[in-house]
Amino acid sequence: MPNVAEIIKDHVTLEVRCIDRLYLNAYVPRLQSSGGVIDFLVRACRQTIASPALFGQLTEAFKKQLRTWAEQHAIPWIEFRRGDRKDHIVQRYRDRFGKRSGVVLIGVAQERASGWTATKRREGRWVKFWFHRRSVYVNHYYIYVLDAEWGPAFIKICGYAPYAIKICLNGHEWAKRQLHHRQLHFTALDNGFLTCPKPKTLQTICDRLSAADIETFFARWQAQIPLPLTSTHRARGFDYQLSVLQLEVSLTQVFDRPLRGREFFESVIRDNLDLGRPDHVQLLFPRQIRRNTPSRFTTRVITNGVNPSLHITYKRCQIKQYFKEERALRTETTFNDTYDFGIGRRLSNLSYLRTLGDHINTRVLQTERLAHDCGLAAAQLADLVQPTRTVDGLPAPALKFGQPRVTALLNALCHFLWTADGLTNAQLRPLVASLLGTAYTTRHMGYDLRRLIRKGLLTRLDHQNRYVLTPYGRRVALFLTKVHSRVIRPGLQILDVSFTTQAPPSLRTLFADLDRAINEHIAGAPIAA
Repeated sequence: MPNVAEIIKDHVTLEVRCIDRLYLNAYVPRLQSSGGVIDFLVRACRQTIASPALFGQLTEAFKKQLRTWAEQHAIPWIEFRRGDRKDHIVQRYRDRFGKRSGVVLIGVAQERASGWTATKRREGRWVKFWFHRRSVYVNHYYIYVLDAEWGPAFIKICGYAPYAIKICLNGHEWAKRQLHHRQLHFTALDNGFLTCPKPKTLQTICDRLSAADIETFFARWQAQIPLPLTSTHRARGFDYQLSVLQLEVSLTQVFDRPLRGREFFESVIRDNLDLGRPDHVQLLFPRQIRRNTPSRFTTRVITNGVNPSLHITYKRCQIKQYFKEERALRTETTFNDTYDFGIGRRLSNLSYLRTLGDHINTRVLQTERLAHDCGLAAAQLADLVQPTRTVDGLPAPALKFGQPRVTALLNALCHFLWTADGLTNAQLRPLVASLLGTAYTTRHMGYDLRRLIRKGLLTRLDHQNRYVLTPYGRRVALFLTKVHSRVIRPGLQILDVSFTTQAPPSLRTLFADLDRAINEHIAGAPIAA
């Protein structure tokens, strides 16, 4: 069976990097503070008193206007119930929608939102209102559209102040529309691509998606559908701005045969089960499993009807790898909070976030390839197991292969191959201690960290007590851990005759034959005592 590096190198027919799902927030910046609310009620709405009653009037007017607009344009209006699968309901209407673009459906659902509420106080003859935010259950209006440039999308409008709007788009669907405009043939793979005769052109189109295309989409529909805030409010400085709530950056690699995908995940899951790098490795069943479902469902890594999936978590960022439609490997980084990486949520940061997501996806694949191509040269192995000196003349103590403390240390380092922010003394020491099974103090950990740095396996982050594995360090940790756990330890156990088995392993049989042949050869030589 080919390894991960060989599968990616020799059996991928199409590779596409693209923004996948985009979940955006359209908000009014000047309605995010109590002072801005008062300014809105007094100046933009021409009220003498900043009374919150006006919000109720705006909400009712918007609902009435939206309902009237839907009736005028013969747009279906649905009240979603709790537990309804909205996408499944809407898809039936999309299938019957005969236009190239337009509003497919308007759905209403009561959901939680953060809204403004007011407390009234009397001060002499005057009445004052104090505004604060609280969680409320209010109506949200889902406007499902079919856009000429973006395809299926929806716009969710909160009917309560501060009237936030959520927008859901898909970058792959946008790329499909651009290919249609250019009359370029392709075969779709759900929200992706299976084949394309001009892959470079396809990648160029995916790279061209920018914040300006998203703003154009919002402006186009903002001019068509009724909104709680009118053009008069927007003209007085209460206009919407877009920010990123969730962004999925994907890398899709289509295999020449479905078998290659199963081989890929068998190898990757095996690595993560015995080296324990991500927190969880799970198998996802695409159908519900009941007692009467015909199958044995025994413990197997890959079976027919099972979609393997690998999940990696960093703060609120999720990295997922799965077998898409049993044809392609989808590696996907989802940013749920851009501040996890010190980046603002404004839409102007879209390009930087996409670059960061591409880098993360690439690093995941590089780490997986390295796990199957991590051999060391003889000179590198000699430098590791012998005392040496750094370029600065500092002593670099030996990392003796097979020594329990070194084995535990390298095994523990494998837990941090995927982490974006490195590791600390406090994070690494409990892992080493649990693997070693003996006393392992902070002083021991400090000594080991110094020799790992001087051997070039770790590097320290500037002005921090955090360390990251170097590319050489990842290679060393993987290679020596695999050699010990998969070659030496099981090999010695096979050769140990104290472990009796009904069917002796072939290696033990061959070794016994070799040992017997050597004894016979010695016995035939005239050197007996």
